[in-house]
Amino acid sequence: MRPAAALGGLLLLAGVAGCGSGEPSGPQDVVVRAGTQEVSASPTQACLDGEGQRYEVTPPIIEVSPDTTIRLTVPDALAEDGWSVQVFDDQLTEQLGEVEVDAGTTVFDDINSSDVVPPAFYLVVVQDAEAGCDGFSGAWPIGFIRAGGPSGGMATAPPTTPPPG
Repeated sequence: MRPAAALGGLLLLAGVAGCGSGEPSGPQDVVVRAGTQEVSASPTQACLDGEGQRYEVTPPIIEVSPDTTIRLTVPDALAEDGWSVQVFDDQLTEQLGEVEVDAGTTVFDDINSSDVVPPAFYLVVVQDAEAGCDGFSGAWPIGFIRAGGPSGGMATAPPTTPPPG
């Protein structure tokens, strides 16, 4: 099990691809793998061309067994910008912790489903804030429900936008 202080709250920040020939015009998805499950998470917000953008997106929710490794794969542009993982409660209202990710890292798998105390939680990949967006940054939330936890689970309708980054 990973140290609770390091993984108490993970805000996943994904980078935004720049404009130019051959590159996507908007932010790319973050890929999440937990056990045999793999899903793509779209951003709920991003900084594009110095302007904050919000998107109507329902974050994916993954059911996981205890002690399952969670692997986050971010686009190269996000890895270059820098990112971290924040852990939130099941309502995306209370940040429980944050894990910094080394610059240039595209794959991060130092998170285990049992590292977070509540059985239902969100990991949010958060892009390091760009100066042109006045602290506004990209955010890719992913919900998790750990099997064997007390009832209550996730919110019936997950929020479509996380707290401002």
